[in-house]
Amino acid sequence: MIGAHTDSPCLAVKPVSKKQGEGFLQVGVQTYGGGLWHTWFDRDLSIAGRVMVKTKEGEFSQRLVKIDRPILRIPSLAIHLDRQETFAFNKESQLLPIAGLVAAELNRSGQSAEGQQEPRNDAEADSFSPFKAPSQRHHPYMVELIAREARVDSSDIVDFELVLYDTQKSCVGGINNELMFSPRLDNLCMSFCSTMGLVHSVSSQESLENDSSIRLIALFDHEEIGSNTAQGADSNVLPSIIRRLSVLGEDDTDSTSYEQSLASSFLVSADMAHSVNPNYAGKYESDHKPEMNKGTVIKVNANARYATNSPGIVLLQEVAKRAKVPLQLFVVRNDSSCGSTIGPMLSAVLGTRTLDLGNPQLSMHSIRETGGVYDVDYAIKLFESFFAHYTELEKNIIVD
Repeated sequence: MIGAHTDSPCLAVKPVSKKQGEGFLQVGVQTYGGGLWHTWFDRDLSIAGRVMVKTKEGEFSQRLVKIDRPILRIPSLAIHLDRQETFAFNKESQLLPIAGLVAAELNRSGQSAEGQQEPRNDAEADSFSPFKAPSQRHHPYMVELIAREARVDSSDIVDFELVLYDTQKSCVGGINNELMFSPRLDNLCMSFCSTMGLVHSVSSQESLENDSSIRLIALFDHEEIGSNTAQGADSNVLPSIIRRLSVLGEDDTDSTSYEQSLASSFLVSADMAHSVNPNYAGKYESDHKPEMNKGTVIKVNANARYATNSPGIVLLQEVAKRAKVPLQLFVVRNDSSCGSTIGPMLSAVLGTRTLDLGNPQLSMHSIRETGGVYDVDYAIKLFESFFAHYTELEKNIIVD
């Protein structure tokens, strides 16, 4: 099994986001996860997410939307007005995106500043609603843009969950095109690599002929906020799936197939790792400085912030040998805090052997992150080899 997460730190639109100040339209947002929020200033932002709409049949269905142009921006303060050495700001009052000018919106809607009225449609006038309509809780034109993307009328929108994103596209960079600059490398990069590794491992018709193992990837949400949700790794979703798979075709209600499956299984927790930053080299343990394009990083922590142990390292080393890809090792300094992953919580719940790894990157949790181009290929080959050779290798690693 390979487990990864799909979420990244971001700004989410508040349930009531309609704000304005000093002639500007503003949008109320709340922080999700532990982002480097100063990197969100002066970026070309837009919104994407899930919209709940009411259909003509009276049902409620979800639509996924993405407004593919810049509509928001968080303006920084000119240095001439505040010469602070450290960029400090209040996340509630100074991390507010602007969406435009009040005057421009009034001109568009044909209203005057004195004659502003809350939008109200005929359906709202004829029926009671526990909440104000979305077009009253949010800027009406933003709701119109969302409705246009969802291909429904504004009055059909009941609610939505939207997050902000940077409209600048990912790109390959570096003077030799060896780097990639992108949002959300942590952890969409590992989600992509694990998916492609699984796909490549079953690309031939003979792939599964002599394999008794089940090949599985699990991509979870909400890792950045603790995983303690229905979609997170701390839920019962993975144990439930494994239990159902392990007893397929059995009628014995007292079967121990589930427990036996867990005992013979192995979980790779794939979450991006830290590349050495040349400007802050002193923040890294001197003998454990992962480099970009030098291979996937195995993470080790004596306090079980990562779930890696020696038998797991031996297994991944043999997997990497067959794939002919390099590996690296990482530990944090003793005087530094250490992040964690879904690995320890899943290994505790499942009792399954687990190892933590990830590709090295810079600027983790920034709105724009940096990774190595060749590490993507290394990780895909590593995961393909893991799925293809696990059954063969697992029986040769003996731990009393």
